[in-house]
Amino acid sequence: MQPNEAGLYVPEDPFHQRLHHVGPDLLSAQTAQTSGMRRVEAISGKSVGASNLWMGQTHVAAATNSGNHHHGDSETAIYVVSGHPEFVFAEIDDPSKEIRLATKPGDYIFVPPYVPHREENPDPDEEAVVVIARTTQDAIVVNLPDLRWVGPERTT
Repeated sequence: MQPNEAGLYVPEDPFHQRLHHVGPDLLSAQTAQTSGMRRVEAISGKSVGASNLWMGQTHVAAATNSGNHHHGDSETAIYVVSGHPEFVFAEIDDPSKEIRLATKPGDYIFVPPYVPHREENPDPDEEAVVVIARTTQDAIVVNLPDLRWVGPERTT
């Protein structure tokens, strides 16, 4: 086996590879973090050799808000496991207005690339836990001072 351009060892025959099992004891907190939440990594380039995917969990303590952040060019899919987290982002036409998505276990949220947002857990007693999957194998996190998008101007 030879390493590919990313330095990962990939079998010459892609149809005969092994599956990877990542139990809860193998989750890693050695990933990008945002204040008010704790991310743990399960599936990534480091853990299983993934090249296009990152997956893990996010825990938001009771009565806690995360910091404002975005995930760069990564699409993010979120599945609510427990609790009632709320996802907050700015109104496109009036960035001074916040939009709040209240969720419950079983709900899914999609976060497009570069969209500033934050997670909030208004429950005074219960931690919120979500499973997240991203289209990059790194947990890209860009922490921000607020929810305003600061970058190139949209031209279309």
